[in-house]
Amino acid sequence: QVQVAESGGGSVQAGGSLRLSCVVSTNTFSDYTMAWYRQAPGKTREFLVVIATRSGAPYWRTSVKGSFTNSRDNAKNTVYLQTDSLQSDDTAIYYCNGDRHLGADSVNNPELFFKSWGQGTRVTVSS
Repeated sequence: QVQVAESGGGSVQAGGSLRLSCVVSTNTFSDYTMAWYRQAPGKTREFLVVIATRSGAPYWRTSVKGSFTNSRDNAKNTVYLQTDSLQSDDTAIYYCNGDRHLGADSVNNPELFFKSWGQGTRVTVSS
């Protein structure tokens, strides 16, 4: 597991966009599979996308596929989450995390898979 620092959140109106960033502290970032998650008020943390190390296709949560996109810059140790067409139910704290290999629990039960989390970045969408 790695140390991460998320940023880029804020308050937007419905239909707006935000670009979230996650900088990862490791000397071997290109070896790490990364993922984005979010936790809405009163709900459990849910996975959004798993981002492969290099050329593999991302694995998306169905509900955000098409609205959100991801990118990865191995030279900057950074993954990005572009959130478009934001709606009020996208209001949440957004987190990233990663490891050399992400098992099924990283998707189905991330609290079980990861021992620690960053501070996250808060996204608030008003209607």
